[in-house]
Amino acid sequence: QVQLVESGGGLVQPGGSLRLSCAASGSIFRIGAMAWYRQAPGKQREWVATISSSSITRYAGAVKGRFTISRDNDKNTMYLQMNSLKPEDTAVYYCYSGDWGQGTQVTVSS
Repeated sequence: QVQLVESGGGLVQPGGSLRLSCAASGSIFRIGAMAWYRQAPGKQREWVATISSSSITRYAGAVKGRFTISRDNDKNTMYLQMNSLKPEDTAVYYCYSGDWGQGTQVTVSS
Protein backbone atom coordinates (compact mmCIF):
# COMPACT_ATOMS: atom_id res chain seq x y z
CA GLN A 1 0.00 0.00 0.00
CA VAL A 2 1.10 3.54 -0.79
CA GLN A 3 0.44 6.46 1.51
CA LEU A 4 -0.08 9.82 -0.19
CA VAL A 5 -0.03 13.17 1.62
CA GLU A 6 -1.00 16.40 -0.14
CA SER A 7 0.06 19.87 0.93
CA GLY A 8 0.25 23.41 -0.41
CA GLY A 9 -3.40 24.36 -0.58
CA GLY A 10 -4.77 27.64 0.69
CA LEU A 11 -6.64 30.82 -0.15
CA VAL A 12 -5.53 32.77 -3.21
CA GLN A 13 -6.96 35.65 -5.22
CA PRO A 14 -8.14 35.15 -8.80
CA GLY A 15 -5.16 35.26 -11.14
CA GLY A 16 -2.83 34.00 -8.44
CA SER A 17 -0.74 30.84 -8.20
CA LEU A 18 -0.32 27.89 -5.89
CA ARG A 19 1.92 24.83 -5.93
CA LEU A 20 0.55 21.59 -4.53
CA SER A 21 2.74 18.69 -3.44
CA CYS A 22 1.94 15.00 -3.01
CA ALA A 23 4.48 13.00 -1.00
CA ALA A 24 4.40 9.22 -1.35
CA SER A 25 5.59 6.66 1.18
CA GLY A 26 5.13 2.97 1.82
CA SER A 27 5.26 0.55 -1.11
CA ILE A 28 6.60 3.20 -3.46
CA PHE A 29 8.17 0.67 -5.77
CA ARG A 30 4.59 0.05 -6.97
CA ILE A 31 4.09 3.65 -8.07
CA GLY A 32 3.67 4.15 -11.80
CA ALA A 33 1.43 6.85 -13.17
CA MET A 34 0.19 9.48 -10.70
CA ALA A 35 -2.70 11.88 -11.03
CA TRP A 36 -4.43 14.88 -9.51
CA TYR A 37 -8.19 15.03 -9.09
CA ARG A 38 -10.41 17.67 -7.55
CA GLN A 39 -13.85 17.86 -6.02
CA ALA A 40 -15.80 21.09 -5.74
CA PRO A 41 -18.68 21.46 -3.25
CA GLY A 42 -21.76 19.65 -4.50
CA LYS A 43 -19.95 18.18 -7.51
CA GLN A 44 -18.42 14.85 -8.42
CA ARG A 45 -14.69 14.31 -8.19
CA GLU A 46 -13.06 15.12 -11.53
CA TRP A 47 -9.74 14.30 -13.11
CA VAL A 48 -7.27 17.18 -13.46
CA ALA A 49 -3.98 15.80 -14.76
CA THR A 50 -1.87 12.65 -15.05
CA ILE A 51 1.87 12.04 -15.21
CA SER A 52 3.35 8.70 -16.22
CA SER A 53 6.40 7.08 -14.64
CA SER A 54 8.40 8.52 -17.55
CA SER A 55 6.86 11.99 -17.02
CA ILE A 56 4.48 12.00 -19.97
CA THR A 57 1.66 14.37 -19.02
CA ARG A 58 -2.02 14.83 -19.84
CA TYR A 59 -4.42 17.55 -18.74
CA ALA A 60 -8.13 18.15 -18.53
CA GLY A 61 -9.30 20.85 -20.89
CA ALA A 62 -10.33 23.17 -18.07
CA VAL A 63 -6.77 23.45 -16.75
CA LYS A 64 -4.62 22.95 -19.85
CA GLY A 65 -2.22 25.82 -20.31
CA ARG A 66 -2.61 26.99 -16.69
CA PHE A 67 -1.61 23.96 -14.61
CA THR A 68 1.62 21.95 -14.82
CA ILE A 69 2.04 18.48 -13.33
CA SER A 70 5.51 17.18 -12.53
CA ARG A 71 7.23 14.58 -10.37
CA ASP A 72 10.55 14.08 -8.62
CA ASN A 73 11.12 10.34 -8.39
CA ASP A 74 14.15 10.78 -6.14
CA LYS A 75 11.92 12.55 -3.61
CA ASN A 76 8.86 10.36 -4.26
CA THR A 77 6.88 13.55 -4.71
CA MET A 78 4.46 14.83 -7.34
CA TYR A 79 3.59 18.50 -7.87
CA LEU A 80 0.85 20.58 -9.41
CA GLN A 81 1.79 24.15 -10.30
CA MET A 82 -1.41 26.12 -10.70
CA ASN A 83 -1.27 29.54 -12.38
CA SER A 84 -3.94 32.02 -13.45
CA LEU A 85 -6.31 30.54 -10.88
CA LYS A 86 -10.03 31.12 -11.27
CA PRO A 87 -12.87 30.92 -8.73
CA GLU A 88 -14.07 27.77 -10.49
CA ASP A 89 -10.78 26.08 -9.54
CA THR A 90 -11.96 26.11 -5.92
CA ALA A 91 -12.04 22.50 -4.73
CA VAL A 92 -10.38 19.89 -2.58
CA TYR A 93 -7.46 18.55 -4.58
CA TYR A 94 -6.49 14.89 -4.26
CA CYS A 95 -3.54 12.93 -5.52
CA TYR A 96 -4.02 9.38 -6.72
CA SER A 97 -1.74 6.44 -7.50
CA GLY A 98 -3.83 3.38 -6.79
CA ASP A 99 -4.62 4.91 -3.41
CA TRP A 100 -6.02 8.32 -2.48
CA GLY A 101 -4.51 11.07 -0.40
CA GLN A 102 -6.59 12.98 2.16
CA GLY A 103 -6.86 16.08 -0.02
CA THR A 104 -5.86 19.71 0.33
CA GLN A 105 -8.29 22.64 0.06
CA VAL A 106 -7.76 25.27 -2.63
CA THR A 107 -9.96 28.36 -2.45
CA VAL A 108 -9.81 31.04 -5.13
CA SER A 109 -11.62 34.15 -4.00
CA SER A 110 -11.19 37.89 -3.74
